[in-house]
Amino acid sequence: MLPEEDFLAAEEALRRAMLSSDVAALDALLSDDLLFVSHTGSVLDKEADLESHRSGALRLTRVDFTDTHFRYLSAGAVVVVHAALSGEFQGAPFEGNFRYTRVWQVVDDAPQVVAAQCTAVG
Repeated sequence: MLPEEDFLAAEEALRRAMLSSDVAALDALLSDDLLFVSHTGSVLDKEADLESHRSGALRLTRVDFTDTHFRYLSAGAVVVVHAALSGEFQGAPFEGNFRYTRVWQVVDDAPQVVAAQCTAVG
């Protein structure tokens, strides 16, 4: 099993990739089997998540993760973070606070997100 620091480093790599819309980095960090439930309740797969960055529909200008909670699983970990986000989605500006829950699995000795949930918080 990877040490906790490796999962937290992957969280930081994910944060940076989200902020810069680095599709190659996101592709490496997200499982091909990704299921992501957005703050609206939509269920997205990996390709839909990548396409929002690739197309420019989602442009983030702020991605700050705080209040991190970590738990090991038998083949990975669960990480819950508070995320302060701002940017544009389909040309409309947004800003908000969210709670992300991510399930990380270890694939070829590297963590990948296999499932995630985003909830808007006050």
